[in-house]
Amino acid sequence: MKFKFLLLSLLSVVLISSPAKAQKTASLSNTDLISPENIQLVNPGNTSFPVGKEMSELNAEVKVLMARYKFLTPGIFFLDLQTGDYLNINGDKVFPAASTIKLPIFVSLFQEIDAGRIKLDETLVMRRQHLAGGSGNMRFSRVGTKFSLLETATRMMTISDNTATNMIIDRLGGKTVLNKQFHTWGLQNTVIRNWLTDVNGTNTTSAKDLVKVSALLTNNNFLSDKSRFQVMDIMRRCQNRRLLPSGLGQGATIAHKTGTLRFVIGDAGIIETPSGRRYLAGILVRRPHHDKRARDFVRLVSQLVYKRLDQPQLTQLSR
Repeated sequence: MKFKFLLLSLLSVVLISSPAKAQKTASLSNTDLISPENIQLVNPGNTSFPVGKEMSELNAEVKVLMARYKFLTPGIFFLDLQTGDYLNINGDKVFPAASTIKLPIFVSLFQEIDAGRIKLDETLVMRRQHLAGGSGNMRFSRVGTKFSLLETATRMMTISDNTATNMIIDRLGGKTVLNKQFHTWGLQNTVIRNWLTDVNGTNTTSAKDLVKVSALLTNNNFLSDKSRFQVMDIMRRCQNRRLLPSGLGQGATIAHKTGTLRFVIGDAGIIETPSGRRYLAGILVRRPHHDKRARDFVRLVSQLVYKRLDQPQLTQLSR
């Protein structure tokens, strides 16, 4: 059990003694985080446990699938939390984030709540500058309408409300503050350049960065137990089930956030199989204009990974 806890305490950058200390974490290099060459899982005592290897057979299967979908450009990163084994195909490639950018925004919000700088029960006022088209229905309310912070954040994640997202960005201090925060987490490709809807895809991320954010949520020291439970509960209620969830077997659960633009789709989150196996997923796909076959590709990749990892947990790691 002790070793399992160490494995779930992922990434040296996020293994900090308290949420408040996370605000002071210095910028870290790529080797401090998930790296295809050297994945390290580190315990709170800062002792490294180099584990994990590339899932080469799965990599080959996905590349066969990619050959069938040559008109798509994917970025893929999956990480098995039990073994540290990973699938990395263009994991560092920069993509328009679409609404997957809401995942790091959401995590940052709860880090601020834990630090006491924001109250979950406070009220936000919808201003004209917050209004955004696309996903969501808050934009149909009158300017000046008040919403609770919890309702606003929930709409941002469950129905991908763009107006709600802009209200949360504003409450967190704006894009500059958030980008600095993302940098302290070691996110190399995740940048907010414009408020939503960002139809031109100027906000960016990568599959690996999205997995890093999910890894923060698996670390028991990053958010309080109360915040982590609430974050996971809200993410499990994401209403778009057409991407990663569509490739999962019966009884699996996923806490995730999707993103869709006319030329890109994405999904990222934390998956648990009925056998208790947990893994992190991040996938982004550039596609021809509104091409629905990109959804099929994500579903098939999700199926391949799930089939490999839907196995009972081992009592101990063997290397």
